[in-house]
Amino acid sequence: MTDESAEVNSKAFKFFLMLILAMVMVVTVFVRIRMLAAPLERDEGEYAYAGQLMLQGVPPYQLAYNMKMPGIYAAYAAIMAVFGQNHLAIHFGVLLINAASIILIYYLSKKLFGKIAATAAAVFFAITSMSINIQATANAENFVVLPAIAAILLLVKFAESQKIWQLIFGGLLMGVAFMMKQHGIGFILFGYCFLFLKLLPLRQPPCTGQGANKLFTGRFLFPILVYSFFVILPFLVTCVILWQSGVFGKFWFWTFDYARHYVSLNSYADGFGLLKETLSKIVPSAVFIWLLGLAGLIGSIYDKRLRKHRVFLITFLICSFLSLCPGLYFRNHYFVLFLPMLSILAGAGVLFVSNIFKSDRKRACAAALVILLAWSYCFLSQRKCFMLTDPEMISRVMYGGFPFPETLRVAEYIKARSNEDDKIVVFGSEPQIYFYSQRRSATSFIYTYPLMENQPFAVQMQQEMISQIEAGKPRFIVVVKTVDSWMPFAGCSKLIFQWADSYFPEHYRQIALVEIFKEKGEVVYHWDSDVKPQKPESWIMILKRVD
Repeated sequence: MTDESAEVNSKAFKFFLMLILAMVMVVTVFVRIRMLAAPLERDEGEYAYAGQLMLQGVPPYQLAYNMKMPGIYAAYAAIMAVFGQNHLAIHFGVLLINAASIILIYYLSKKLFGKIAATAAAVFFAITSMSINIQATANAENFVVLPAIAAILLLVKFAESQKIWQLIFGGLLMGVAFMMKQHGIGFILFGYCFLFLKLLPLRQPPCTGQGANKLFTGRFLFPILVYSFFVILPFLVTCVILWQSGVFGKFWFWTFDYARHYVSLNSYADGFGLLKETLSKIVPSAVFIWLLGLAGLIGSIYDKRLRKHRVFLITFLICSFLSLCPGLYFRNHYFVLFLPMLSILAGAGVLFVSNIFKSDRKRACAAALVILLAWSYCFLSQRKCFMLTDPEMISRVMYGGFPFPETLRVAEYIKARSNEDDKIVVFGSEPQIYFYSQRRSATSFIYTYPLMENQPFAVQMQQEMISQIEAGKPRFIVVVKTVDSWMPFAGCSKLIFQWADSYFPEHYRQIALVEIFKEKGEVVYHWDSDVKPQKPESWIMILKRVD
């Protein structure tokens, strides 16, 4: 009678865990659907424009320069090919990617710690990955996490079963994660660490001589070589495709030569300051989840039930942090890469906390209560933001005064007054205008940040952008005069501004102005007008060619 009752209680609790997860998934989808119409931010605009060009048969790095890996452009192109070429479709595609990531984190954590920790990890990732403070809309980090977690799950299964196909696909998915963004290399490193640690006991076989060498090669060296080959295979295939497309030189320059200088711009002191600033923004709303993550780390050292996965957790923690570090910029959305680790560690923390109780019933109740409290605090602390329905307000809450809603209206204005074959130029860093307007850029520089940095290619880039604009003779030029759209370094060359001051008045006339008054929270649109700005910056001006 007692055993049957215990079995019923066990089944009931498992059902309750599934109910919690299902409810959280429903809430997550509900909130993300409300955010579908939010305007694209700059990185999203870059990926969307490059993906749009790919759908038109234009290879990456031909008409749009940037240092991101081309996998993210291909992913955006695939989403738009299925759901349509608009920002709602892009955000819906990421909703599906996020849901798949939640499921994979559940199964990975279940493989390690069981259903309680798995439910906690999935619930915590669901709420933190849509946090307003993370600014994780359709950034590349979402596209890194999905294949990376799938790869780790396959490697964990390979360590148990030794099935070679799991190792092959694990390596391929790690390579895909890197092709989405260079930061994926942190997960590739974890894959190496995991395989070494799992295969290390096989390094010294019990026999000696030729048999020992065969055992070493077959059971230790061979899996490492297989993993390495399939990790690099997506990159090699991409290089071949870009070579055949005639853009390999540009690809290599932007993703390696220039990127090498870009990641060296910040000092360690700068990086540490940025890390503290970012953590101060993202931790408070999920403070209990972060504390549970700390509890999980402590539990992996002291709790015998968690100790067997201590090396996995610590190694994953280190490699996840390393994935944030390239360039030491520590931007909010970079932490999407850290959330799987935080969620799994917090799931282990739930077990560590609940293990204080002796009886199964009390442990189960404690675990469920901790999960619900941690999720509820994170949700309620941001409930006003999650309940917003106005797309412009959602953008304001996430990105402050950045002119993302304004660029949508500017693009619509240009699209209505131009033909499909007309070219435009955004004199600033707002590539989403190209995507919205469905007009190609007369210059390949869709960002102006590189031109303003203290790096050896800056002047050359300014000269190339000038020559492209003069040769392309765009019908419209959108001049963006905001600090965040240029961000000039001290002592940088101002050649392109000197050129614009003489070239624009000679060949273009003003037809519209958008003034952004951040202190008032007000935006004033002057359509079909040549009114001059009231302030030296915080405005967007549309110019039309007169000759």
